[in-house]
Amino acid sequence: MTDEEHLMTLNRTGGRFDLNRIAAAFPQTADTMLLDTYLTDRPEASIRVFRIYRDVPPHYHTQCDEVLHVLSGEGTFWIDDPAEEAPFVPGHLLVFPRRAVHAVPRILRDPVTFLAIDTPRRAPDDVVFVDPAKGTPSGFIKSI
Repeated sequence: MTDEEHLMTLNRTGGRFDLNRIAAAFPQTADTMLLDTYLTDRPEASIRVFRIYRDVPPHYHTQCDEVLHVLSGEGTFWIDDPAEEAPFVPGHLLVFPRRAVHAVPRILRDPVTFLAIDTPRRAPDDVVFVDPAKGTPSGFIKSI
C-alpha cells in the first residue's frame, strides 16, 4: 500500500497525517477563495487542511468554533475589529469562536495553508459574509 493509499484509508477516522505533504499537494490556483481536504470528519469535530488563494473578506460561522494552526505562508488577520489587524506566520494559532467576525485581508507570502480544527464539524455552507456581495458559500471553499 502506498503512503497516499494508506492516508486515504485513515481519512475521516483518525491516523497519522503528513501535513507538509498534504499542503504541498494543493494546486497553484483555484476558482474558490479556499480549497480544503478533510482529515477527519465527524459530527462532533472535523480536522482539515486548507489553502487560501486570495484575501478573505469579513465573515463568520454560525455552527462551529474554528481553530487554525498556520502551516505555511504569511498574512494578516483580524477578529471582531478591523482596527486590530495583526500578522500571522507559521506556528501561530488563530482561534475564532462561533459567530466571531474574522477576515484575512492580506496574503503577504504564499502559499498560506492552515490546519483547521472545527468543533462541532463545520458544514461546507456554514459561512456568512458580512457583505453578501463579497462572497457566497459556493465561492468560498471547495474540497479536493
